[in-house]
Amino acid sequence: MTAYHPPFQLTHRMTEAMTSIAELLGAWKAVNADALRPELRRGNRIRSIQASLAVEQNTLTLEQVTAVLEGRLVLGSPREIQEVRNAFAAYESMSQWQPDRAEDLLAAHGVMMAALVDDAGQWRRGGVGVMAGDEVIHVAPPASQVPRLMDDLLSWLARTEAHPLIASAAFHYEFEFIHPFSDGNGRMGRLWQSLILSRWQPVLAYLPVETVIKRRQQAYYDELAVADERADCSGFIQFILTAIQESLQEAISSDQPPKTLVKTLGKTPGKTPERILSLLAETPSLSIPDLAQHIGKSESAVERAIRKLKAAGRLARIGPDKGGHWQVLDRVGPKGGP
Repeated sequence: MTAYHPPFQLTHRMTEAMTSIAELLGAWKAVNADALRPELRRGNRIRSIQASLAVEQNTLTLEQVTAVLEGRLVLGSPREIQEVRNAFAAYESMSQWQPDRAEDLLAAHGVMMAALVDDAGQWRRGGVGVMAGDEVIHVAPPASQVPRLMDDLLSWLARTEAHPLIASAAFHYEFEFIHPFSDGNGRMGRLWQSLILSRWQPVLAYLPVETVIKRRQQAYYDELAVADERADCSGFIQFILTAIQESLQEAISSDQPPKTLVKTLGKTPGKTPERILSLLAETPSLSIPDLAQHIGKSESAVERAIRKLKAAGRLARIGPDKGGHWQVLDRVGPKGGP
């Protein structure tokens, strides 16, 4: 009998994304001298938890989640507060678990869903579906098939030669397809992907990819649905790789002190637009305040120069103001241009 294998095909786009992630990972390690500071580890973990729970309709803000974990009084529903405490305990316990062990997965679910469901730490015993409003968008396999399907999936994870970036995303999709628990499948799938990645690169245990998934929540659900329809999760894997790339870019930008950036990038001679393009070509995640500091101009002057560069087709903004990045389209420009 042919061994089980999740339904995906390795593509050139995936290979390019993995190469980019490896480069970004090296840059992130360099910024943090190969070890995240304790305050960054805790801060990133809190961001992961808040975003992952927000995908599941938990309404607590980042500030409220932080307050809960600091033992301060928070005005929120008891269930939402319990979800935060459970998720933090689960993420903090990642180092104890092996990704391919069913016993560990069940134990993790027991931590994640303690006092939230009666069957925490057990495979579901009934049917489940995924809803979008009043519409059922996914009907999971029968409960009787869950132990076999999860055994197949975990066995594949143990023996696969796929790169951990690919394997973690493929596992994430298949886990959501099987929906092995009565509740908590989304947050568990994201937790287990982080665990798989952390066994490849320990620092990835503290990369808040969940914040990007939350920001692109509809696309996340869309890719899951397309994978179901096509019986091919290649598109979902590509989505996850892109989310990891973006999360690393944000981490590099937020973790690197401004003075270090100035030292790294150095003085950039020339007119303001050219200096902006030069800086953004090296570090696309720089904000307008960062640019103003690097070139010694006011933020309003930088904003004016950026408007001209965009109008001239030399610069584009990819994504939102918070979390997006710049793309330099033309470093040279027309003679006499901005």
